[in-house]
Amino acid sequence: MSTNPRTRRTASSTEGAPEAAGEGGAPPPGVRAIKKYPNRRLYDTQTSSYITLADVKDMVMAVEHFIVLDAKTGEDLTRSILLQIILEEETGGVPMFSTQALAQIIRFYGHTMQGVMGNYLEKNIQSFIDMQARLTENAVVKLPNPVQSFMTSYMEQSSQIFTQMQEQMAKQAETLIGAIQPIPPKK
Repeated sequence: MSTNPRTRRTASSTEGAPEAAGEGGAPPPGVRAIKKYPNRRLYDTQTSSYITLADVKDMVMAVEHFIVLDAKTGEDLTRSILLQIILEEETGGVPMFSTQALAQIIRFYGHTMQGVMGNYLEKNIQSFIDMQARLTENAVVKLPNPVQSFMTSYMEQSSQIFTQMQEQMAKQAETLIGAIQPIPPKK
């Protein structure tokens, strides 16, 4: 999250780049503004009505661009609201993450590899979405065994992303090791 109050991130399922807020903290054109009040209620400025987390989830599923702002401070709360939706989904039905996977993710916070891991997960999820889209296309064309083709392609892309992550880790390690030069003994 940005420390500049004029820079805001918007939730979008199709684009990775954050969009900057306009002058005065207003969201950019085409971005739906949701205000969160201290009583935890969410107000949709587009429909002039209060909404629920389920409504926000529906916006995510519909690939609508939106931003959630604190009604008092204008602080961007979008990530917090998205995390609440994930928490509800994880506790409500069949969880996507195992306890072990969640523990591993937590261990990366504050670790030097936190940024690399976040980047790796994001690229891997995007790769999976791309493969899913291809699988859907292939199902329409009725190719033989599209699931096997999908998994093969996904594994190849995942392997490429993992290789890139390893290269980034090696570069970071070289940088860290280069910064830790032994101090010659005093004479």
